[in-house]
Order: sequence, then C-alpha cells, then structure tokens
Amino acid sequence: MSTVPVLELSGITAGYGPFRALFDVSISIPEGGAVALLGANGAGKTTVARVASGLVKPVDGRVAIAGKDMTGKPTYQFARSGIVHAPEGRSVFATFTVEENLALPFGRTFSRKGVPDALERAYTIFPQLGVRRKQLAGTLSGGEQRMLCLSRALVESPKLLIADELSLGLAPIIVDQVYELLGQIRASGTALLIVEQHVGHALDLCEHVVLLAHGAVSWEGPSHEAGDVVVSTLFGSSETGT
Repeated sequence: MSTVPVLELSGITAGYGPFRALFDVSISIPEGGAVALLGANGAGKTTVARVASGLVKPVDGRVAIAGKDMTGKPTYQFARSGIVHAPEGRSVFATFTVEENLALPFGRTFSRKGVPDALERAYTIFPQLGVRRKQLAGTLSGGEQRMLCLSRALVESPKLLIADELSLGLAPIIVDQVYELLGQIRASGTALLIVEQHVGHALDLCEHVVLLAHGAVSWEGPSHEAGDVVVSTLFGSSETGT
C-alpha cells in the first residue's frame, strides 16, 4: 500500500464570494482509509467535500490527489484522478430511467463498448436496480435512489468516494443498508470521506474522525477516542446554520 495519501487538504481556506466557510482546514486520507467528517449544521462539512472534488476552488491552501497538486484544477480532472462525489440529496436524474442514469457515467469511464458489462455488474450488485432498469429514477424509493448513486462507485472502484450525507432523510433500516454498501465499497479498496450527522454509523465505519466547528478543525483523532468529544460538540452546542 502506498504511503502517499489519496487525498490531502493542506491549510484550506474557501468560501462562496465574500463569505468564508473554511479556515485553514487540513485533512489527510490514506489509500484505502476511511475518515468521518463530523460537525453541526453550518460547520463547513459540505464545503470540504466540494473542495475535495474540485467543485469549490480554495482561496488559500493546497489540494493533492495521490501526491499530485490539483489546486485550482477543473472538476473533470478530479474525476479523472479517481474521485467520485456522491453529494447530499438523491443526486439522480429523475426523468431518466435507472439504466440511463447509469449509462451516462459508465460511458465516460468505460467508453460506449464497456457500458453493457458495467451495467450488468451494477445489476449483479443491486438486483432490484436490474428489475427496475426501465423505471424512471424519480419514482424509486429513497433507498433505491441511494443504491443507484452508490452503484457507480462500486462498479467504477474509484480511489476515493466522498459521501455527503447519504443517509439524509432516510428511514433507519435504509440507513443501515446504505452503510452496509459503504462497507462493501471500502472492502474493495476505495478510500472514503464520510460527511455525516449519523454519528454512530460513521464511527463504526471509519477509523479516523475530523470534527469541524465554525469552519475550522476543532478536533481530530482515532474513532475510538472520539465519542465524548463528538457528543459534546454536536449535542451540547447550540450552533445552527446551513
């Protein structure tokens, strides 16, 4: 296993126009590792995810993917470097079928000739998607839409999957299924950055925790040491925001 981190954010300051959402944030994820990024609403978690996938350009600091400086590079270069970002929300084309939602990204990754094999791998992993392949994605259940999002990562085997609030708005039994799928993705060798408010699931899956507060890293360390700190920060704070 390489000693070079698959993702390294160094001294990142970023925001939206004049608004600063992150201040001197540094995060490192080893190859095949799993890091939970936790914090209250408005702490800056989603902005970190967007910086890590190239959607937001930092004002200051450095972004490196597998040792290569990617600071300021266009988003498609992050994707070509093996970064897959599953953003918060259901992230599907509601008026496209299940198969069309999969064929688009698979065509970019595997070329047109590779699409049929990639689709069959996705349907083998998630048989219910195969059953519903001609169904409009917007008519799927919440859990099925999450599976549709995650199937791309399982088939493409990226270097890093950034999962931003995948459990948002889902029933507990569906959340359990989503995290089981994330465990499968990690077992295949993909590193994970889990942005989450479901603390228990995130701590069980990830070996390292980074805690954000007001756009800055307030604590980081191994998951088994994070319990009291996370509870105090998330449930003992009155912090709110978006």
